[in-house]
Amino acid sequence: MDALTALHNRVSTGKLVEPAPNEQQRQNIFRAALRAADHACLRPWRFLMVEGQERERLGEIFLKAAEQSEGVPLTEAQRQRTLVMPLRAPLIIVAITRLQEHPKVPHLEQHMSTAGAVQAMLTAAYAEGVGVYWRTGPLANNPQVAQGLGLAENERIDGFIYCGTPDKAARQAPDLQVDDFFSQWKAN
Repeated sequence: MDALTALHNRVSTGKLVEPAPNEQQRQNIFRAALRAADHACLRPWRFLMVEGQERERLGEIFLKAAEQSEGVPLTEAQRQRTLVMPLRAPLIIVAITRLQEHPKVPHLEQHMSTAGAVQAMLTAAYAEGVGVYWRTGPLANNPQVAQGLGLAENERIDGFIYCGTPDKAARQAPDLQVDDFFSQWKAN
């Protein structure tokens, strides 16, 4: 698939099944991440791969974090839903930003660089026929989840990228009109 076709047509895929991306697909997806815009070449990103039975362990981390952050006991249905979150796909990639002090690159820009790396992975996955979607939410910002994953004090989770084989054909990308989002600026 050529680059413009992938860029113009990429969509998230919600229903994912086995198998996970193979080694060649992974290498293509991972290499795409390394081309993200990166002011001062800080390379602030790193990624953890969670698959197999480790997904069940991640579910336990999610559950413990959710129980402690809610302040009230979760219902049994909420507990089960939280436990199985990581089982929605055969591979989860945890996108992490390693925040560094730099006089010209604020932390926000470092997060943006990681986001660019994730977007590049999503597009590469689409080009490879791999289904993916990017999740954030309260668990991505939960310090107990970060601790459970072994993150350093200066690291933050920017999302969970669920990867697998699409359960059905990808939906059509919406036909957005460029002129609705781009306009020429004119000085007063």
